Amino acid sequence: MNDSIDRPVATRPGEDLDVTRLGPHLRQTLNFEGEVEVLQYPSGFSNLTYMLQIGETEIVLRRPPFGSKPKSGHDMKREHDVLAALHGSFPYCPKPLVFCDDESIIGSPFYVMEKIEGIIVRRDFPAGLTLSPEDVRALFNRVVDVHVELHSVDFRAVGLERFGDPEGYVERQIGGWSDRYRRARTPDVPDCESIMAWLEENRLPDSGPGCIVHNDFRLDNVVLDPTDPQRIIGVLDWEMAALGDPLMDLGASLAYWVEQSDPAGFQAMRMMPTNADGAPSRAEVVARYATNSGLKVDDFSFYYCYGLFRLAGIVQQIYYRSYHGQTEDPRFKNLNLWVGGLAAAAGAVAGVSP
Repeated sequence: MNDSIDRPVATRPGEDLDVTRLGPHLRQTLNFEGEVEVLQYPSGFSNLTYMLQIGETEIVLRRPPFGSKPKSGHDMKREHDVLAALHGSFPYCPKPLVFCDDESIIGSPFYVMEKIEGIIVRRDFPAGLTLSPEDVRALFNRVVDVHVELHSVDFRAVGLERFGDPEGYVERQIGGWSDRYRRARTPDVPDCESIMAWLEENRLPDSGPGCIVHNDFRLDNVVLDPTDPQRIIGVLDWEMAALGDPLMDLGASLAYWVEQSDPAGFQAMRMMPTNADGAPSRAEVVARYATNSGLKVDDFSFYYCYGLFRLAGIVQQIYYRSYHGQTEDPRFKNLNLWVGGLAAAAGAVAGVSP
């Protein structure tokens, strides 16, 4: 057994799936036989991911988190539809199998997709995976290259022309995340008004005609081949995908990119081994992306500040649920510290106090 392969565990308290209706529904719609056994993938802070075993078949179910949530932040049909459109054109997408909007089945809409079994690297490389500095650099460079591949997909050719309006994306993102942060703010986090003002004052025009943006493209949403860890075989978590600006998508990704030289407070929020020997710096990531995509990038400060502030907004929305007792997940209790750290980093880029 490869100990590096990402495996599910028992479901968290309060996040169980009732199989009394789910089992018959899946047996009917997917023509499977056998009882349904449910395990949960424990990582992630937003939509919930489960592995279902029905006889000898293993599939994956995605559903929104329990408790209140942003109005359109957990649209299962949207996530299912982008996979259906991309599968076959972007070879890293898992194949969606069925979407269900009947909330009487498990209490929410959900969809089921094929399972891609492989290695998922989280905060650090797993013990069973030994990479040289050269291997580390090559892997991260491959992640950047796959990001460019996604942005190169013709969204009209795959039938996603009605997935949104890429025109005006930069303006909508700055205004939208400012509004969402203000609505989700709790008394124990910075108000970030100076950061929001800086982003608005320094807002750049759209960098092109638009493309498919993942909006959460990072190493722990990538599946690696267990027999060749340098090979990417899957890209997961498409819940925030949209039509938008590729440099804004890259800025969102770089918000997670913690370097060896970053301060201790930022290191504590690290979610990927981007500080490993051999890992490219943020500047090197931007340079590689620009070279491979053909986009000109003179100064990435606006996009990086946006990425940090946007991530602070995402984390704050999650923390809001914990602060108001809408979730029992213990991982959420101290996320206000993450919000403060991200706000400080964004303020440093903008040259303002958060």
